[in-house]
Amino acid sequence: MPWRETRNPYCILISEIMLQQTQVERVKAKYAEFLAAFPALADLAAAPLPQVLQVWQGLGYNRRALALKRCAEEIVERFAGQFPTTIVELESLPGIGPYTARAVATFAFGVTEPFIETNIRTVFIHFFFHSRDQVGDREIMPLVGATLDRDDPRTWFYGLMDYGVMLKQSHPNPGRRSAHHTRQSRFEGSNRQLRSRMLRAVMENPGITAKALAELLGAELEAVQSNLEAMQREGFLCKQGEGVGIKG
Repeated sequence: MPWRETRNPYCILISEIMLQQTQVERVKAKYAEFLAAFPALADLAAAPLPQVLQVWQGLGYNRRALALKRCAEEIVERFAGQFPTTIVELESLPGIGPYTARAVATFAFGVTEPFIETNIRTVFIHFFFHSRDQVGDREIMPLVGATLDRDDPRTWFYGLMDYGVMLKQSHPNPGRRSAHHTRQSRFEGSNRQLRSRMLRAVMENPGITAKALAELLGAELEAVQSNLEAMQREGFLCKQGEGVGIKG
């Protein structure tokens, strides 16, 4: 995995955002394509949003692309283009939560702070809670902290993640016994699919109206209008003539 061969925080951030809801094999190709398009933080910050969304196509969950671009813009504006190194600073960036901040801090800067993600959770449930259901992260976190290799946290956490993947292949997924386990909702026919189709259609037809968009997609006008309003609030879209276009 190429992001494990670098300590560049920009590259690691991209990989962490991409891996949040996408399988590793799909991320590998898109990670290389994204870095080819935006090789440095300043390139992503300066890029028009339509270009960023175009490169992101195929990964889904487009909010991640928007958050990544906003992160880059904020680092350029607030930190003069210098990537923040502390967890507090990282968590202040758009779309960066406790896990992502700690993962970037660990893998890029060697910070020794415990964190949990799905594969790490799997390992600790398997070893310490093998006869329990509804195991909460508050029970797991002290164990992660107690076992953390403070001399080499990067290698330790990568090893835990790989072991978690192996456990899921060799055992009924222990992560299902987590209190935080949820099944991913069906994509086909979902509002998420409609939003994805709408975004692609707006990219291809700048200025398209809600009515024309609904007709193009064979969707209910009310659903299209509701999503257009939400996507404008979120920063994806803006008014363009009588219709809408990609913001930026």
